[in-house]
Amino acid sequence: MVRRGAPVIGLITICMVLMLATRGVERLIKGKRRPWSSQFPRFVSRTALRLMGLSLTVRGTPMRHHGAVVANHSTWLDIFVLNAVQRIFFVSKAEVANWPGIGTMAKATGTVFINRDRTEAALQKQIFEERLHMGHKLLFFPEGTSSDSLRVLPFKPTLFAAFFTPELRDEVWIQPVTARYIAPEGQDVRFYGWWGDMEFGPSLVQVLKASPQGRVEVMFHAPIAVKDVKDRKEMARLCEEAVRSGLPPVPEAYLGA
Repeated sequence: MVRRGAPVIGLITICMVLMLATRGVERLIKGKRRPWSSQFPRFVSRTALRLMGLSLTVRGTPMRHHGAVVANHSTWLDIFVLNAVQRIFFVSKAEVANWPGIGTMAKATGTVFINRDRTEAALQKQIFEERLHMGHKLLFFPEGTSSDSLRVLPFKPTLFAAFFTPELRDEVWIQPVTARYIAPEGQDVRFYGWWGDMEFGPSLVQVLKASPQGRVEVMFHAPIAVKDVKDRKEMARLCEEAVRSGLPPVPEAYLGA
């Protein structure tokens, strides 16, 4: 575990310092735009996955349209995996900003913090509009929580509402993405899942200790133009169906789990 954990922690620490220094200069020249500092998360994530020994395969193509990406949420590894395949900015629940360590990294990487409350739809729309017009591609998890990695939980339509305003509807697209984790040989098929009351520490240790590691496949589905969809509920349904299509059926032994 130390053989893998120490290099990963060292990599994150060094790159965090470099990114913050870069962001300081960038803020003076570019303001809220992040053309330079936003390159660090992808480099860190790709390198961290290699150091952990987790094989990454990508299918499909990231969209070039302005808009957002939605994905299933299985594990804390999603942050590394999804950052590794494209330059994105995560949308996260507000309380994450106060989590030790993780909150600091999230703030530094330009994460958008929101309250998942329909009463704040106007504020969410304003934030999304500002970030999209800066060329930022946003990524959020419509399930609202993480799963055991075998299934896709129902997508909540709340966050989709911000994309159906007159200012955004005609110009943005949403691309569904599936992250599929394949456990190391001989391990529980839910090996990489992080759900329920599971704590981060034990999950981290379990993943770092695994030898050999498993693999993860990321599938980019066809992007959907918001203007072609009736409302947020239909968009949530279409995205959920697309993401679910990228996973195999849940093994019978785990159907009731």
